Amino acid sequence: MSLKDPNIVKRIKRVAIVIANSTLSTTTGWPVGFWWSELTHPYYEFTEKGYQVEIFSPDGGKCEADAMSDPNDASGYSSSDLISQGFIHTEKLRSLVDNTKPIADLNIDEFDALVVAGGQAPMFSFEHATALQDKFVAFYESGKITAALCHGVAILRYVKGSTGEYLVKGKTVTGFANVEEDFADNAVWEYGLLSRDKHVMPWRIEDELKKMGANFVQAGLWRGFAIRHGNLITGQQNFSGAETAKAIIEALGE
Repeated sequence: MSLKDPNIVKRIKRVAIVIANSTLSTTTGWPVGFWWSELTHPYYEFTEKGYQVEIFSPDGGKCEADAMSDPNDASGYSSSDLISQGFIHTEKLRSLVDNTKPIADLNIDEFDALVVAGGQAPMFSFEHATALQDKFVAFYESGKITAALCHGVAILRYVKGSTGEYLVKGKTVTGFANVEEDFADNAVWEYGLLSRDKHVMPWRIEDELKKMGANFVQAGLWRGFAIRHGNLITGQQNFSGAETAKAIIEALGE
């Protein structure tokens, strides 16, 4: 049998990762965007498996990351994130963030999995990202692996299936948990960045998805965690990028 026999040639898997366009927080007034590790860690896991990855955003074009997700930021919060550091300093990879494709251009037939990454921006912008909402539902209802990570799970607050029910109803999911929102609020209060009558986020993923009929689970403060329910995969927070990607790879049979 020839090595060129199409019956034994392995088809390359293709994954679309969606990152948020930058916007302004309505609660803090700060510029917000996507989170580096939620792009770079899944990208690393997928490309190590030989997958092809393309990066999209709701509007297309250049995207900006949340400052604290940059390992070079003065806060030092992400200074140990060597995967993101390597991505940022590899011109070919960094250019992918500067030239994202608009989600409206995504052809579902060309991809095996869709991943919506987080950061702070999704909490303020996904309500109006109707093209992303439509693609997410269409991808899910096509039976393909459809995933969201951290605050990217905010997309589930807005998407309904063809039955008219919220997609998340009756699903076991995770996302940025209340215990982590509490930690973030306390941190900005302690440093005097916000008054104690204000919160970093305008609403909470755990609370809202529970109200919508989801079975929300989480693994504890800053624990890497992802869970699968059918062809829907969700990851808890910014330390869960690798776990989310590995769950997708397992679901794809690789």
